[in-house]
Amino acid sequence: MSDGSVQHQQPQPAVPVLEERRLGEILGAVPERGQWRYRPRRVGMVWRSKAFRAGAVIVVLALCGLVILSLVREQTGSEGFLVGLGLAVLPVPLLMAAFRWLDRVEPGPWRNLLFSFAWGACAAALVAIIANSFATRWIATATADPAGADTLGATVIAPIVEESAKAAAVLLIFLFRRREFSGIVDGIVVAGFTATGFAFTENILYLGNAFGEDQQLGVTGLGSMTAGTFFVRIVMSPFAHPLFTVLTGIGFGFAAVGARRHRVRRILLPALGLLLAMGMHALWNGSSAFGPYGFYVVYGIFMVPAFGLVTWLAVFTRRRELRTLSAELPAYAAAGWLTPAEPLALSSMRARGMARDLARHWHGHPDRARGRAAARAVAEYESFATSLAGLRRRARLDSAGPDFAGRERELLHHLWQRREIAGPALTYAAHATGRLHTHPRRPAAPYGGQFPQQQHPHAYASPGPYPGPYPYPEPYPYATPGPQRYGHAGPPYAGQFPPQQYGPAPHATPPQQYGGANPYLRPPQ
Repeated sequence: MSDGSVQHQQPQPAVPVLEERRLGEILGAVPERGQWRYRPRRVGMVWRSKAFRAGAVIVVLALCGLVILSLVREQTGSEGFLVGLGLAVLPVPLLMAAFRWLDRVEPGPWRNLLFSFAWGACAAALVAIIANSFATRWIATATADPAGADTLGATVIAPIVEESAKAAAVLLIFLFRRREFSGIVDGIVVAGFTATGFAFTENILYLGNAFGEDQQLGVTGLGSMTAGTFFVRIVMSPFAHPLFTVLTGIGFGFAAVGARRHRVRRILLPALGLLLAMGMHALWNGSSAFGPYGFYVVYGIFMVPAFGLVTWLAVFTRRRELRTLSAELPAYAAAGWLTPAEPLALSSMRARGMARDLARHWHGHPDRARGRAAARAVAEYESFATSLAGLRRRARLDSAGPDFAGRERELLHHLWQRREIAGPALTYAAHATGRLHTHPRRPAAPYGGQFPQQQHPHAYASPGPYPGPYPYPEPYPYATPGPQRYGHAGPPYAGQFPPQQYGPAPHATPPQQYGGANPYLRPPQ
């Protein structure tokens, strides 16, 4: 009998039958993980790691920084580079402080701002130097007119390349940090930090080259090229690059607050902002073509009014964010999540700062660590409340997304954890700043004259009564959420939804939250 017939007659291994009664038996026979011979392939998993992505971004920006450092140093020399660096850094803290002040209502994370600054100073500057140099040389070779190539490169090529490179940072944060990019102020701040970084690197280059020319000519003092460049770029126009790129940020900000169904508008508005930034940049660079006084004409007639208009828009938008707090948060106060005075205090920057100071320094408590922890808890409370008001406003504009309810519950949970510290301080601040005129007498001291949260500086309170007497009399019905104050079951989760129930298996949402006896927390229609 042949080998083939023998092989044909050998019994074939049986295939396990997938039946419910045998499923446990089959899976129970799988070897331990350490004895696996076939392991799952982690295809693409490394790209999903946040640590890997953050590390990749840092490495790329660091490499761009090293390359741009070597290029600038090569053009300016070591001494010129140091002089340019020392002079160019002077306006950076002032510009960063101004943009950060604008972002005080709902401050964005520093990681986004640092990324924007690093992108402008390293990546965008490197792209601009390489692309501008290549385009200018190509035009000079093609036209045999080096002077015309320089003019064309400064007025046409440079605005397109530089504004596109800076806009990339705003686009990346808009796409990948969408929840932290919620409006016009966010667009202005991100664009401002990006342009500040770009201008910092560019100023090093210009000031370093000017210093090198002065060294060759032996010129010093106020009549030197370095002094003139410093006056024009640092004293007169430190806001030039931020002003250009802020127009792009405003376009992305309008796209962020627009309705999700208006997709065409969400694409056209950022593009329009970028085109305006390029046009303003081209006008600024081409001002020398209007004669010896062209720079001053463009500066006084166009740049200063444009700067004033953008500043007014930024301040107006900031005030509108505060008005959003006073318009949206009373619904949560009526539902028992906040006290009636808190929306008034949260819509005032003075009252918010006073509340933080009260928590930090009340009765001069000697434990500074606990004071800082209490002030941080109040600051976090203010930030979460601001995010909650903005989320509800975006829901009214149909731009909050389908996960509105889950994000709202998460923010309410964070507020609930910190209410025993922040609630009394904000209420006292509302009275002290004149935001609440219900009672003529000054309210009682918050926290019952004691420092809150004596157990641990980071241990935020779980739902329960406020420590000590509440800082206003009994007619306010929401001092301590609970059945005895409401005449019914109380606000959603009050007294029965401690923070630990936000674990892996949260219980079902109470029916009164979204559609039922309590209409205040229902997603806006």
